[in-house]
Amino acid sequence: MKLILASQSPRRRELLSMLGLHIDIFVPDTEEDCDRSVLSPEELVMGLACRKARAAAEQLSLRGDNLDNAVILAADTVVALDGTILEKPTDEDDARRMLTMLSSRRHEVFTGIAAIYRGRLAVDVQTTGVSFRVLTNDMIDAYIASGEPMDKAGAYGIQSRGCLFVEGIDGDYFNVVGLPLVRVDEMFASSFGMALRDFD
Repeated sequence: MKLILASQSPRRRELLSMLGLHIDIFVPDTEEDCDRSVLSPEELVMGLACRKARAAAEQLSLRGDNLDNAVILAADTVVALDGTILEKPTDEDDARRMLTMLSSRRHEVFTGIAAIYRGRLAVDVQTTGVSFRVLTNDMIDAYIASGEPMDKAGAYGIQSRGCLFVEGIDGDYFNVVGLPLVRVDEMFASSFGMALRDFD
């Protein structure tokens, strides 16, 4: 069995590698444009994860890959504060705006996961609550200067320097990093009759 991760996220790759899994990486050419104003965070991340998984399956098939013994896994993560979706910041000012909003507040992290095996699609979503301490302007400026916020939903990474902002977490830590491993394992079992350990 082969596990194909349809994501360019180094954090998702690291999480799967942490389990000792052998994975292939294929980043599909896909558009993520959609009307976010009419979608809930759950709908958005599940829809985008499905789009990535389907695009990867189609593009791999077109180039002649045999996918009979392969599972394609895709994911998408967003941060939401009071229903407002915070994705990756567009620039430093946007990162500063997001971190200021998150200061001393509780927010939710949503990760949609989608997998395709022999033409069958499975999809799920995981939600985790995260509470931030009060962030001073100096803390925010220093964090932005590190460059860490710029490629992360909500402008922070819990697995790196951003951990110093987190006072509490309610739910799956790995979901906040970008891939809820337990939920993926459960989805594989219920949908495909297999487990993540089958890919070691």
